[in-house]
Amino acid sequence: MIAHTHMPIHRSWNGEPCEVKERANIRLQRAPDGSIRVCTEAPFHGDPPPTGQPGPTWALWEYEVVELFLLGDHERYLELEIGPHGHYLALLLEGRRTIKQKLLPLDVSVRRQDGLWTAETKIPASFVPTGALRGNAYAIHGEGDQRRYLAWIPVPGEAPDFHRLDCFVPVLPIQGL
Repeated sequence: MIAHTHMPIHRSWNGEPCEVKERANIRLQRAPDGSIRVCTEAPFHGDPPPTGQPGPTWALWEYEVVELFLLGDHERYLELEIGPHGHYLALLLEGRRTIKQKLLPLDVSVRRQDGLWTAETKIPASFVPTGALRGNAYAIHGEGDQRRYLAWIPVPGEAPDFHRLDCFVPVLPIQGL
């Protein structure tokens, strides 16, 4: 059996509806080997790209990006960020915001066409946290006062904080179920 999850990013970080032209989607597909295929579709907002070459990029959250967080047992979680220019960031964390491994290598393909961008990658089973997975998904775009933070599941508070592990919801069944 292959499990699927669809994560429509269609609200602001605090739960207000966002415009249709801002909405992004992430689809997850868990394979029998424990890996997870991630497919992203988002509008291309035309924000400036990071200065470095496409590939692993630190501080990608400062640019136009779609983010996926997957949480397993013992507050171990994966943070995956993908941008429309081929840059990505994959981190393994243990405990809120405590990075254990960063700039993990992935094969990420990105395409831009007709005002949209799509990305696809496969998260190896070794990067997937163990246990029942919970998660959330986000999109960020814009600059300065026009910066927008969008979420699949809202993260209440005074400012967007995507490391709110208590706001994560079940996303994929445990391997083998």
